[in-house]
Amino acid sequence: MANLATNFVGIKSPNPFWLASAPPTDKAYNVVRAFKAGWGGVVWKTLGIDPPIVNVNGPRYGAVWGADRRLLGLNNIELITDRPLDVNLAEIKQVKRDWPDRAMVVSLMVPCDEDSWKYILKRVEETEADGVELNFGCPHGMSERGMGSAVGQVPEYIEMVARWCKAHTRMPVIVKLTPNITDIRYPARAAHKGGADAVSLINTVSSITSVNLDTFSPEPSIDGKGSHGGYCGPAVKPIALNMVAEIARDAETRGLPISGIGGVTTWRDAAEFIALGAGTVQVCTAAMTYGFKIVQEMITGLSDWMDKQGHADIDAFRGRAVPNVTDWQYLNLDFVTKARIDQDACIKCGRCYAACEDTSHQAIAMKPGRVFEVIDAECVACNLCVNVCPVDNCITMERLPAGAVDPRTGRTVTGTYANWTTHPNNPSAKAAE
Repeated sequence: MANLATNFVGIKSPNPFWLASAPPTDKAYNVVRAFKAGWGGVVWKTLGIDPPIVNVNGPRYGAVWGADRRLLGLNNIELITDRPLDVNLAEIKQVKRDWPDRAMVVSLMVPCDEDSWKYILKRVEETEADGVELNFGCPHGMSERGMGSAVGQVPEYIEMVARWCKAHTRMPVIVKLTPNITDIRYPARAAHKGGADAVSLINTVSSITSVNLDTFSPEPSIDGKGSHGGYCGPAVKPIALNMVAEIARDAETRGLPISGIGGVTTWRDAAEFIALGAGTVQVCTAAMTYGFKIVQEMITGLSDWMDKQGHADIDAFRGRAVPNVTDWQYLNLDFVTKARIDQDACIKCGRCYAACEDTSHQAIAMKPGRVFEVIDAECVACNLCVNVCPVDNCITMERLPAGAVDPRTGRTVTGTYANWTTHPNNPSAKAAE
């Protein structure tokens, strides 16, 4: 059996699946249920300094659904915990004592002054928690108060607060980054420079999911008014994967431990984050959609896949995809594929034909009897037909072998870089032109 145990900056857990700082980790009742279900760790919902903040008492969530009503994205306008600090700390201490083998990380957000951080770090240390996560990502409510993403969008502030925290606590310090920034590498570099032990990302994306066309108020609506909130769920996974990869392959942050967050719903999602360098993954929306027991499917699926692939532990494949993430200019232009349609699997819906004829390269012909065939001389291998086809594996991309002639361009396929010094993607060759 594959070993799913993790040791993330000294924080041990029986598996890499942690619940992210969010409503599911707001109190002991929820966290205990999560641990009983099999979660490897939690990041306790963000604590602040008393007096507690006041949350809205109307709708807190907006949503985006697929055609089958499957939840694709969740927008929330909830703030940090509205429970007293002492109550949270007492529960954290008790849960950690009852579940010593699980990771207990505490999310924190306080005003941007050293005394506030020093005070709350001391209080958290008394609970014997395993580490802290600095919430520099929340894009709504708290950011308007000079916290959350208001800090996370300024690298100098990130470095400063990280230094304060490392000076005032023995616990590992994880910096949670906001995606609401142009280049994620700069805040990650700042966290690293400030001495942070790790980063976690992404936090939620600032968003408005919909507008009520009867009341003309953004949803969720509070007494006729709405506000931007934080967007999460399966829809943000591509954004998260890209940002994790950018940090993992950046020369200045390479090797910096990463806890991956953003749309993790299945074991495969988790494996993709780990392959891009994440040491653990944090989950929220999937748990809120399907309940805590979804982790059992994640554990079983990841373990089975690792066994089949021969990966003894998480480290065996962690970061394996990072070397294959490159800049566009280094992609091989001598790699040529063409679309192929399996006529036995085709249901003759014509979706591929309509998409290609109207919006792409007119590379699919419709013949009598609604038989659809690819015109190789026009196919640029854009993959659109594969993505719109409703039948899995009905349309695939087939690589032309080395030595074949591409009927579209007339070029002989080499399959490799024939001559990098003259390759059209080589910046030096372009400059020479």
